[in-house]
Amino acid sequence: MSGHGFHVHGPHDHAVEHAAQGGDSFSNNIAVMTAVLATVGAMFGYQGGATQNDAALFKNNAAIEKTKAANSWNYYQAKSNKQNLAELAMVLPGIDPEKYKAEVVRYKGEKESIKKEAEALDAKADDWNHQSDAAMHQHHQWALATTAEQIAISLAAITLLTRKKWLMVSAYVVAAVGVALGLFAWLHVDPIGAMIGAGAAAH
Repeated sequence: MSGHGFHVHGPHDHAVEHAAQGGDSFSNNIAVMTAVLATVGAMFGYQGGATQNDAALFKNNAAIEKTKAANSWNYYQAKSNKQNLAELAMVLPGIDPEKYKAEVVRYKGEKESIKKEAEALDAKADDWNHQSDAAMHQHHQWALATTAEQIAISLAAITLLTRKKWLMVSAYVVAAVGVALGLFAWLHVDPIGAMIGAGAAAH
């Protein structure tokens, strides 16, 4: 860096610099730990962004299918209106009912086909919405895992300044929690939801 510039250091940068200056095993261990945590946190952050993008894409697909379904239902309603008019015409005086009977049968057949198509599109929209919700839930899990790693890095930086062993233990515990959350997200496991479900089943 030139004398006219500046650089903002993160907790990991401070840890590495402190270890380089101190040279003791305690500082070196913290520096290695923060380097590992920074890498893991970056991976979690990437996965969180990817799942958020997936959720947005799935939600967009759901909106497209829902629009198609709405168009199909509008078409279905139009056919119903024509069928009703044909049925009304059949009972009017001076009108040959056989002339409109075939139209009523035709509209019924067309409506059935349109109805099946609209229901299939609604089902597709629901499926995309379900996938979007699942991806968004997974994104939140990745975000929690990333946050835990960032907290662990901050605790490690404070540990370097204070050299308190209990802070180091806290950093390890928080880091382990973050890794566990990341594994849950990777495996699509919702431990909180599972516990709630188990509690509800017990009652």
